[in-house]
Amino acid sequence: MHPPTPSDANECNVYGIQAPEPIGDRSGHNLVTTQFSCFGVEGILKNAVYSAVNVSEWDGAKATQLQAGGTHRAGGGLAVTQMLQGTQSMIMKDGSPVGGESSGTAIVKFASGSLAGKTLKFTTKTTGAGRFVLEFAD
Repeated sequence: MHPPTPSDANECNVYGIQAPEPIGDRSGHNLVTTQFSCFGVEGILKNAVYSAVNVSEWDGAKATQLQAGGTHRAGGGLAVTQMLQGTQSMIMKDGSPVGGESSGTAIVKFASGSLAGKTLKFTTKTTGAGRFVLEFAD
């Protein structure tokens, strides 16, 4: 696999239960584990499938990503990513959450091509219930 271009977009779906687990020390302080799968729709990752997990510590409407990563699989190779750092926030409308967005950096821990060792920037944005767009860039 080759390094992502600025337009590498993935359409993603959350699967499984994404229920906040209260930490118990204060209201709104939760741990959320999200499992998701993505399909590459643009750029070098087009037609690749990405299976991943994200664990975040939420404090109200903001979160710190504690652990995230997964495996990209394509006809010509594969790559394993690990998040280095990331943050998330809820998108609010009329006082209610209507989605979320995140950003951060990840490293390619293993790849069958030129992605190995690359550090990538990522962003996400909700596109619907249980759906979001994930973009990678150098």
